[in-house]
Amino acid sequence: MNYLKNIEELIIETEATKKANTLRDNSNTLNTYWNIGKLIVEAQGGLKRAKYGDGLIKEWGHMLSLKYGKGYDYTNLSRMRALYTTFPIIGTLSQQLSWSHYYTILPIKNPNERNYYINQVILNNLSVRDLRKEIKNKSFDRLSYADKEHIELISDTNNMVLSIKDMIKDPIILTSNEAVDKINEKAIHKNIISLLENKFLELGTGFALIGHEYKIHIDNKTYKIDLLFFNYLVNAFVVVEVKTRELKHTDIGQLQFYVNYINRNIKKDNHNKTIGLLIVKKKNTFVIEYTTSDDILITTYALN
Repeated sequence: MNYLKNIEELIIETEATKKANTLRDNSNTLNTYWNIGKLIVEAQGGLKRAKYGDGLIKEWGHMLSLKYGKGYDYTNLSRMRALYTTFPIIGTLSQQLSWSHYYTILPIKNPNERNYYINQVILNNLSVRDLRKEIKNKSFDRLSYADKEHIELISDTNNMVLSIKDMIKDPIILTSNEAVDKINEKAIHKNIISLLENKFLELGTGFALIGHEYKIHIDNKTYKIDLLFFNYLVNAFVVVEVKTRELKHTDIGQLQFYVNYINRNIKKDNHNKTIGLLIVKKKNTFVIEYTTSDDILITTYALN
């Protein structure tokens, strides 16, 4: 079998397809690159031997890049091989990701981390630039409540079951021109809102802002919830309180008070239980140890 000739035929076919039909480009490109990776592995003697020695890829990459451009050089052929070895069943490739997405994700060795970023692209329609930003900011590493050892690839977002624990990061990264010690809670509120508007995923996916300093009235008294969100993916209201200091036990009581109010007065029967999120400057492990409610989550913020 002339593997090199077969690879050239696949390259010619996909390059013609790119020019002829933009809508089919991504699917055809992924399928072609996957098949090129498969042929490379077979030419190297199978999966076990393909892990060692890059001489064949270097030789073919030099020759093919001269003929068809840098898209088929040693680095790209190596990624194509990795595409096949990482996803040996072609049907597991998501057509919502481009080759550039996969090219960016493939160097990640941890399969759970890799699955997380693929899911983020699908759920949030991330551009390659957005994806690179998420990876650079170590979004996966900062997941504080999620089960990071069992992250499965999603194939249909309509069947995806998410909880708020799959989203919350620690710390939440905020951007401010002010010094850390000078920033106040209102500035952080504003920053969080702007992050959501700019599709920056520090709070997670599916958040819609209901109100900033949202007023509730109880026994002729008015209280203000820092931020009230509804998350359509978890089908629940999310109460967010921000503290520019270390966590205190009274903060949890205050947040639970707001959560109970939303559950009793605003939440509908078809909604899941309201979630409370405390964003603090510094955690207090003693206080957290005695926080028993599953509906209250605690994280910190960091400025960059």
